[in-house]
Amino acid sequence: PPGAPKLMPMEQREDVVIVGAGVIGLASALALLESGRSVRVIDAGRVGGGSSHGNCGTITPSHAPPLAAPGVVLRALRWMLTPDAPLYVAPRFDPALWSWLLRFAVRCNDRDWRSSARAKSAILNDSRDRLADWVRDYDLACEFAHSGEDYVFRDPHEFEHFQEEVGFLRELGVRVDVVDGGTYELMEPALKPGVAGAIRFDGDAVLRPDRYVGELARVVRARGGTIIEHCAFTGVRDEEGGVRVSTAQGDVAAREMVMALGAWSPKLADAIGAPALKGAIQPGKGYSITYSTPSRVPRRPLVLRERQVCVTAWESGFRLGSTMEFSGYDDTLNPRRLAALERGASEYLHEPHGAQKQEQWFGWRPMSCDDVPIIGRVPGNERVIVATGHGMMGVSMSAATGQLVADLVAGRRPDLDPAPYALERFS
Repeated sequence: PPGAPKLMPMEQREDVVIVGAGVIGLASALALLESGRSVRVIDAGRVGGGSSHGNCGTITPSHAPPLAAPGVVLRALRWMLTPDAPLYVAPRFDPALWSWLLRFAVRCNDRDWRSSARAKSAILNDSRDRLADWVRDYDLACEFAHSGEDYVFRDPHEFEHFQEEVGFLRELGVRVDVVDGGTYELMEPALKPGVAGAIRFDGDAVLRPDRYVGELARVVRARGGTIIEHCAFTGVRDEEGGVRVSTAQGDVAAREMVMALGAWSPKLADAIGAPALKGAIQPGKGYSITYSTPSRVPRRPLVLRERQVCVTAWESGFRLGSTMEFSGYDDTLNPRRLAALERGASEYLHEPHGAQKQEQWFGWRPMSCDDVPIIGRVPGNERVIVATGHGMMGVSMSAATGQLVADLVAGRRPDLDPAPYALERFS
């Protein structure tokens, strides 16, 4: 009728519209399709164009301990005058950031650290096993390998200090081995002499994240899902029997909506009636550099602990990544922070990079103030589900998040207890 909202040219009403075609949105789409739902994914950009693209691709139950740990606040304050520090807060007037940092600081105690670690561990362990099944069952060509991962230390004090966490990690079901420096240098000839020791995690894995996201999109389409790129979400409202999702290309009718917008979630919190997201998430900027493969590469993914640099070698390339920068939505590629990755790698590796630099990248990770993802229905807007706040663990947590979203939509008992991830914890 005249004056009615324009509907997109679509064949039928969808069961679920997913906003966001990154790793979380596409994993949710796949799990929903497998549970018998019809799915349409929309994204303001392109498939995998956000933080899914350029991370180091490690699948890490070992990374359960959260960033909000005792001592982190003092370290961050010391690093504020060091722009290439592993954790950097750009000095500026930003009330939203300082409010988030205060909430983060309150959780930097042993009790909350352990609570967040248990919540992260549950979803990481579930996702690790589920993702391996997906790679096998859907024939995902993403260079997946049961690689394990190693933390490498050059400072004996740092090595000794980290061992205090080993017992707790084992309580969480993480397979941990502690290796002295001399033994580890024999095991890993890619490293320069001077290793104090290493912590080895045999249960971790690795994949190439851009290829993983591309493969998820392929399988979603093959199973009848629709993906629309360059279609920005603008709002959602209830209507009889469902919701009407407004986009730059018109409206979409659906029974339910999933918002998987990562670091952009606070920007659109009011549009879904979830103002709590604005205080719960900040964009944490990460960087990576991808090279051609050097002649001598580590046998397993590494974290160079004192410099917080992740090193990953695939058959198709070699990547240095990490760092955490809180600078809002600044969209510049900071050469100082890229250089810090190379300097850090050169301290540890005989060949810290390949001959050809293939890509320099940054992306904004959705950092929740307790470093635990936010997955669940929006209070007061029950037909909208959020799946965001995965921090640096989006790829690692993707398969479990997708399944939890599908279980919530289906109204069945999830394998994971959904309570630790609910948005209500920030109300």
